[in-house]
Amino acid sequence: MDPKDRMKIPRQPMPEQDPKERVKNFYEVPHGYTPELAMEEAKRCIQCKKPLCVGGCPVNIDIPWFIRLVAEGKFVEAARKIKETNSLPAICGRVCPQEDQCEKVCVIGKKAEPVAIGRLERFVADYEREHGEVAIPEIPPWTGKKVAVIGSGPAGLTVAGDLVKKGHRVTIFEALHKPGGVLVYGIPEFRLPKKIVEAEVDYLRRMGVEIRCNSVIGKIETVDELLSNGYDAVFIGTGAGLPYFMNIPGENLVGVYSANEFLTRINLMKAYLFPEYDTPVLRGKRVIVVGGGNTAMDAARTAIRLCPEEVRIIYRRSREEMPARIEEIQHGEEEGVKFELLTNPVRFIGDSEGRLTAVECIRMELGEPDESGRRRPVPIKGSEFIIECDVAIIAIGNGPNPLIPQTTPDIKLTKWGNIIVDPETGKTSKKGVFAGGDIVRGGSTVILAMGDGRTAANSIHEYLTTGKW
Repeated sequence: MDPKDRMKIPRQPMPEQDPKERVKNFYEVPHGYTPELAMEEAKRCIQCKKPLCVGGCPVNIDIPWFIRLVAEGKFVEAARKIKETNSLPAICGRVCPQEDQCEKVCVIGKKAEPVAIGRLERFVADYEREHGEVAIPEIPPWTGKKVAVIGSGPAGLTVAGDLVKKGHRVTIFEALHKPGGVLVYGIPEFRLPKKIVEAEVDYLRRMGVEIRCNSVIGKIETVDELLSNGYDAVFIGTGAGLPYFMNIPGENLVGVYSANEFLTRINLMKAYLFPEYDTPVLRGKRVIVVGGGNTAMDAARTAIRLCPEEVRIIYRRSREEMPARIEEIQHGEEEGVKFELLTNPVRFIGDSEGRLTAVECIRMELGEPDESGRRRPVPIKGSEFIIECDVAIIAIGNGPNPLIPQTTPDIKLTKWGNIIVDPETGKTSKKGVFAGGDIVRGGSTVILAMGDGRTAANSIHEYLTTGKW
């Protein structure tokens, strides 16, 4: 087709559950493309000579090539092209913010909507899996080198997949009882079904990656002990699972959760299926969620499925400053989540039994930009008011768990407790130890963590091959 004809094709919408139905269940919201929709969407790509989308992808997928294969109906070949640089395409196709990365720089997007790269990635990964076409790449002979990976989130899984394809033996140590990190404890079932994560993890296992769950490094072994007990390099990908609180009165009342605990109970421990799964969670009639990021949206959209009377997001800036994905905000609105913007809690109020009954808030206005580039929220004196609620979920960010830094004192940290690395290599201050993902960045995205994993894997391979630090 002529490029001008391609640009006349509208972006293909992805079928999804009706909002009135999906708020009653935890099934995945989007149904995904059909083969016909995928091929039509793929035809919109004009196959640029200098594809900016590849540079916009943190793991440098050959996007034009895989989309060309989709347009030709070669779906399995397209999936395998993606897997040359990305071992987790079914996950990335669902949760990566393509609108801020590959699709943001799509040339088509200058005059129309960009090509739906993420939706096409999801489609071919699902097609390959559902048709039993997942093939394990040929693994080279063992190099004699062993690598320990701490944490099985997106950074750790990426490092493991890349290194095992280079012939190294890799063992992942995961603290929880299931692998996947934030992919299983943080992201709701309706956004990322756990069977998808399990399938991607199983793919790595079949390639030869060993995964040991219930293994808390810093307790059963330290990083130094791993290096002394046969591992030639260590990658730390423990994420940012330590929740931040607001440090306002009443945060210890019954009914006040961190988003981390709330989502872990729901997602990993299946509290939404209580009593079939013996993990209870408070189901309030009036729920507030404090924060404006993707975690806040995940918590609010989860809560409205359990507590459908009223769920509000309280955010101290305006909607334009919300860091959550636009798609997630729109889905939340469709499902009935209410937004209390330019508002900030100042104290939680409880009854005589120590149970949450309300939150006192203050109105905010936007002042000058702060270090993030967003306008700073400033309290409006005398604007306090009360919102009744019986469950509050705090989703204002997470920090790094201090266990590994405490047991590895020669690893240098930032003042916030994040591990300092060389961004070009992922090397820490300790020889043989690399790090990436949220333990380095703070709360970030799945695909950026995977990009860190790829960077570190290449550096680890060079270190193991040459011995040079």
